[in-house]
Amino acid sequence: MDLTMLGSSLVQEDINKFVQNQGYGVKGLVDIIKIKTLPKQYIHPKEDRFNINNNNNNNNNCIPIIDMSNPNKELLEKSICEAAEKWGFFQIVNHGVPLEVLEEVKAATYRFFEEPVEEKSKYMKGKSTSNNVRYGTSFVPEMEKALEWKDYLSLFFVSHEEANLLWPTACRNETLEFLNSTEMITMRLMEILMRGLDIDEIDKRKTTLLMGSKRINLNFYPKCPNPELTFGVGRHSDVSTLTILLQDDVGGLYVRGLDGKSWTDIPPVKGALVINVGDALQILSNGKYQSVEHWVVANGSKERVSVPIFVSPMPKAIIGPFEELLERGETALYKQVLYSDYVKNFYKNVHDGKATIDFAKA
Repeated sequence: MDLTMLGSSLVQEDINKFVQNQGYGVKGLVDIIKIKTLPKQYIHPKEDRFNINNNNNNNNNCIPIIDMSNPNKELLEKSICEAAEKWGFFQIVNHGVPLEVLEEVKAATYRFFEEPVEEKSKYMKGKSTSNNVRYGTSFVPEMEKALEWKDYLSLFFVSHEEANLLWPTACRNETLEFLNSTEMITMRLMEILMRGLDIDEIDKRKTTLLMGSKRINLNFYPKCPNPELTFGVGRHSDVSTLTILLQDDVGGLYVRGLDGKSWTDIPPVKGALVINVGDALQILSNGKYQSVEHWVVANGSKERVSVPIFVSPMPKAIIGPFEELLERGETALYKQVLYSDYVKNFYKNVHDGKATIDFAKA
């Protein structure tokens, strides 16, 4: 392909081939073609774009920041459960994951996306030796009328042996270390949230339901020539139980405000992890804990990375409201569904707010 001609003509079919099929991603549009204006396939309808006027960050509308070293256990646990009920999002500090682990996985994310296209494209759909390792762009490009301004590497964790064999060497060790370092805080949060449901024991079955699988994504958001016309990730809620997110210092994550209309940003806090409730926990808790819409805006002056860990049920798990809740007389708001079916439904549609949860409604 003549990249010079592509840069001047911006033919849609050529751009799609360059970005998606050849694996250059949106990063290639910025670094190689050096586009000055946004290609039309990334321009979203005006009604779907982020409206900065709907940003609401007064003192009463800020995502909680929770200090996990608080010696007052009762107050700490209450603040976590209330945040999961009210906001669906909160940040944690003093969580036990070393700062150097966080910095190294961010550096490893940059390192992977700086790799030559010949290296990154080994992990594209149709080329990767495993469905558990996937490099791609946007969300579901074949379904989207307008694309998202993001490239990603998605790694489904099966075992350390498989990871050491299949994950890219540019980021493997740092990604595994981040994953390993979050195990204790993930379990602690799950135990606290279960006590908030008056469930005191996480037995083997609940462990499978709450955290039977993990997927870690390395997300890269290049600098965008017209950020007001597009976004990095569209409005959605996660399908996980919990998501453990590491932001960099650029920011750009916005969540649905308490009024249901405005958007509240989650400002980066050095050393913090962002925690959010996923659809699976909303279903398991019978609606007590709420997954919340969020999206990522594009940035016109800086590139950005983020590293989420999606802690989820096992794919073969059947999820529905916990029996203990129904035995106390609660009416089931959700039916029993195979978790892999729920996830497949999520990935066969474009990002559309919280529409996926309807798949599980009773």
